[in-house]
Amino acid sequence: QVQLVESGGALVQAGGSLRISCVASGRDFNHNYMAWFRQAPGKDREFVSSIAWSAGTKYYSDSVRGRFTVSRDNAKNALYLQMNSLNPEDTAVYSCAATVGFNRPNRPSQSSEYVYWGQGTQVTVGT
Repeated sequence: QVQLVESGGALVQAGGSLRISCVASGRDFNHNYMAWFRQAPGKDREFVSSIAWSAGTKYYSDSVRGRFTVSRDNAKNALYLQMNSLNPEDTAVYSCAATVGFNRPNRPSQSSEYVYWGQGTQVTVGT
């Protein structure tokens, strides 16, 4: 089993920055491929970013590329998302997810590729 716990969500003003975190635990967690997704009220879950355990390859959605940066600290089993130049359209519940194993899934932007999910952390961007 793998448990994922997000933290760091907050209310920020437009143009501001925020870093959210996700810590993984459990006997089955071992350098799993990980991702961030988000879901705004009334909208479908949306891919944000993903990263391999080596951090060598990172993927971003078009809506966040250039503003958000994903990283991980394998020693701490932690995943991070640094978010800059936030705007109200970034308001959502952000959840981290992990696959089974460390290989990059065929479709890293598809939520169906991920087995383990956290509860999410709320990010609200004010005008």
